[in-house]
Amino acid sequence: MTLLHALDLLSTFVFALVGARIAADRGLDYGGIAFIATIASISGGTLRNVFLGIVPVWIEDPWILASILAAVIITLTLRRVTHVGKTLLILDTFALATATLSGTQFAHELDVPWFSCILLGVITAVTGGLLRDVLCQVEPVLLHRETIGTSALMGASTFVLLHAFDTPEIAAVIAGGIVVVATRVISIQFDLHLPKFRK
Repeated sequence: MTLLHALDLLSTFVFALVGARIAADRGLDYGGIAFIATIASISGGTLRNVFLGIVPVWIEDPWILASILAAVIITLTLRRVTHVGKTLLILDTFALATATLSGTQFAHELDVPWFSCILLGVITAVTGGLLRDVLCQVEPVLLHRETIGTSALMGASTFVLLHAFDTPEIAAVIAGGIVVVATRVISIQFDLHLPKFRK
């Protein structure tokens, strides 16, 4: 198992765990919790691969589904329904960074144009959370606070920019991930967000 694969599994697990907690908080049944956890964790990578004309990873990698199942079991076992707390928010931020750089790097390895690499990195990172919130009938975080999309965009752009200057792959990935985490943490700490349309 490569480091990137391990990080992919970790981000899948965290996205599934956050999705399961939100679904449980909304009072969904066990099937609904499992469904939301699955959508939250694999839809971004699936959509990215569909755009690239590649079979989605979870179809061929049973470890992806195993990590989702583990998140669902943990949620159902603990049975304590609370809003997503600070610890899960921190983990979700690192998962966002991992998904962003995983998606961007994956597209880059397929010789996709730089602007498409950035867009596919953002899609990989934010699609699951958006669909999760829509299906749970809560206001999508992506669309109104915490600059999740901006964080992913900044991180993916950092990777592409550094790669253009022949920066070693691992250094570009780490730097991009740091930018994602820093952007989101700063936006939460200081309540920063994109300007909103005023009538």
